[in-house]
Amino acid sequence: MDDAVDLTGDGGVIKTIIRQAKAGALAPSEDLPLVDAIHYEGTLAENGEVFDTTHDDNTVFSFELGKGSVIQAWDISLRTMKVGEVAKITCKPKYAYGSTGSPPDIPPDATLIFEVELVACKPRKGSSMSSVSEERARLEELKKQRELAVAAKEEEKKRREEAKAAAAARMQAKLESKKGKGKGKSK
Repeated sequence: MDDAVDLTGDGGVIKTIIRQAKAGALAPSEDLPLVDAIHYEGTLAENGEVFDTTHDDNTVFSFELGKGSVIQAWDISLRTMKVGEVAKITCKPKYAYGSTGSPPDIPPDATLIFEVELVACKPRKGSSMSSVSEERARLEELKKQRELAVAAKEEEKKRREEAKAAAAARMQAKLESKKGKGKGKSK
């Protein structure tokens, strides 16, 4: 499980999955932008000091993705998580609190490490769950279409390989028959 993924391409936000979500788990989306992250713990990379945790009081921290209400690293990383997943998120200062830090707990230019569990994702207030189920059905249909397309490509590839093999066999047979005719003429 310790495959680290660079979510920003510059090493600024690195995600390592600690515990996978169950198959079919929901993920944040346009229809489900509200997320609940529980049991997060933030530590300073330089010394391992815990600066924030929900382990003590078992609280749920909720926010809407993409609204700038959390550090950029959380907006980026939680979009990639599924409900039930636990991940270690390493955040360079550029994606956390930058050169100002967040005194007194987070010094300037601090790299932060969070262990985060995504507990739920929900629609915005006023959004209907039917749009969520419609989206899930649409995604399932797209998945089936992709699987069918892959199967069709595999079948086409198999047909091409069989046709090549048949053509090679015909060529071989022609060569063999020419060799056979050539031997007959010399007698």
